[in-house]
Amino acid sequence: MVRWAEADELDGLVSIELAADRMFEQVGIVFPPGTTQIEEVDDPGAVLVEGTPPDGFALVGWVDGNLHLEQLAVRPERMRQGIGGRLMEAVIDHAKAAGAPGVTLTTFRDVPWNAPWYERHGFSALPEAAWGPELRALVAHERELGIEVAPRVVMHRPS
Repeated sequence: MVRWAEADELDGLVSIELAADRMFEQVGIVFPPGTTQIEEVDDPGAVLVEGTPPDGFALVGWVDGNLHLEQLAVRPERMRQGIGGRLMEAVIDHAKAAGAPGVTLTTFRDVPWNAPWYERHGFSALPEAAWGPELRALVAHERELGIEVAPRVVMHRPS
């Protein structure tokens, strides 16, 4: 069952993000050193989780009036069991309930469990001309952090 995270669960989500990040090594992507996205979170109200203890999480925020999926991570040993799909569904439901026009995200274009997976959940590439100022700043920040180690794409799904 997907639910909002409890404050005392945030630290435990770091291991999920790190394990999920290591999955990228099989397609030649190695992330630069630094903190994980979940380590920078202090508001459990921005994190949806599934399981007790959590087996996966979705970190969300707001960008240009859209709900923005900042990170979706599932324990590798629990992948392919619908956890990511249920988290994605909860993110979309939250966007609708909050009155957001849509959900945005940035992801790797050619990694099978990234852009192609999101396309199966109703997302499509968002052309740069349609990016708002906050989304432009976010993409620039990702580039500065060195996250763009393989082709990336901005995606959008209407609520």
